[in-house]
Amino acid sequence: MKRFIVTGGYGFIGSSLIKLLLKKNYSVLNIDKLSYSAQKYNLKDVKSKKYFFKKIDINNKKEITKILIRYKPHGIFNLAADTHVDRSIDDSSNFIKNNIIGVYNLLEAIKNSNKKIRLVHISTDEVYGDIANNKRSNENFPYKPSSPYSASKASSDHLVNAFVRTYKIDAVISNCSNNYGPRQYPEKLIPKMIYNILNNKPLPIYSKGKNLREWIYVDDHCEALLKLFFKGKSGEKYNI
Repeated sequence: MKRFIVTGGYGFIGSSLIKLLLKKNYSVLNIDKLSYSAQKYNLKDVKSKKYFFKKIDINNKKEITKILIRYKPHGIFNLAADTHVDRSIDDSSNFIKNNIIGVYNLLEAIKNSNKKIRLVHISTDEVYGDIANNKRSNENFPYKPSSPYSASKASSDHLVNAFVRTYKIDAVISNCSNNYGPRQYPEKLIPKMIYNILNNKPLPIYSKGKNLREWIYVDDHCEALLKLFFKGKSGEKYNI
């Protein structure tokens, strides 16, 4: 039976991924430090004996290493991250700590415990920066992040690639478009718009309102992440 660790498992995408993994009869350990965006409500209906939870920050390299040695996961899905662009503009310190240094400590823990663990590092298509309205990004696009958030995710992608090349860690990167679906944290665009409509509040327009966004339903994203674990090529990145 496959054993997986999901970091940031109480988040929007992480909780959806955990439900998918349990549905497929895998064992899942949820590692989450329970920051402001973590919602225990997201997994309140999970009763499986194959589900476990540990409150740990991925920056705690010593504890993460112990868990990897003890739990012996076949794979790690890294969803532990600060993800809101506006928050990163207001104060970027947590984005540097969690999205860059946190990934470094996770990689070090993998390197020091078992390089046979496959890491699926969940990133974002925002690492490519602004794309012309008549184009779509592909995996060969250069990184041109335009916010502290996207810059922190681009940095973590580079760290993962460096550990694959230097230390032969088995890892793939997903650069996904915007997700939507149930239980999404209300600071995100779609739930924020819905909330404002229901409460007769103004609808915010970002920049000049001409930016294009692509969206994917969260469960479809999670299916793709599982496919990357089984079929992705180590050292490659994939746009979802």
